[in-house]
Amino acid sequence: MQTRVHLNVTETSESERFFADTLGGSRTRDHASRGRSIRFSNATLLLRRQPPTGGTKGTTVNHIAFGVPDIRAMVKKVKTAGFPLVTRAEVPPTLEVQDDLCFMADQSTFVAFMMAPDDTKVEFIEIPAQVEPIRLHHIHFAGPSVPEMKAWYVAALGATPGKRGNFEAADLPCVNLTYSPSPSAVSPTRGRALDRIGFEVDGLETFRKRLEVRGITMSRVESGAVMVTDPWGTDIELSPRE
Repeated sequence: MQTRVHLNVTETSESERFFADTLGGSRTRDHASRGRSIRFSNATLLLRRQPPTGGTKGTTVNHIAFGVPDIRAMVKKVKTAGFPLVTRAEVPPTLEVQDDLCFMADQSTFVAFMMAPDDTKVEFIEIPAQVEPIRLHHIHFAGPSVPEMKAWYVAALGATPGKRGNFEAADLPCVNLTYSPSPSAVSPTRGRALDRIGFEVDGLETFRKRLEVRGITMSRVESGAVMVTDPWGTDIELSPRE
């Protein structure tokens, strides 16, 4: 599997300035959607020029996170580019924040949070041993029942259940899936800044039949892909691996 993150953006150029010029992704053109995209080593962000109905917070996908070997260098780049750091507002008040960094003892590393264009929440997590300058680390879900949400992704997508620090989590070959309880009701992703997540799958037809056996409803979309919606409203696009 490879990860694809579909974003609705107000201005393509501003999203490219953040994800490409600041974070270091590569500008490409996605042939399937005929839109702009930003490619990282293990993920592609697809940009659709359509003003979103809201940011990521308050939806079933609260944020996406990138691993970086030097978080201080990345935070400096983000600040210099003029994008807002929001670490203090996004971690529990009991945790100390200095210079927009928070040390997470349960994971023995530093994290930082910022807001990308269109209120797309992004986390950076420091992984000193990481060879690549940046790569997608995890997708962080929010929902009313963490055990049920985690179990659905394990059963439907074949994710391997586990933990990430104190967080409930599950791993796919391409990305970690992390789950947190939401104190309030969450909205579906469709139409929001993060419209849907996607995975490129080897043997898509076999995978599709496995979902059918589990009684999971799918719909066809462009280029042979299929769309699945989890029980809480996250749209998931499964496409043949390029």
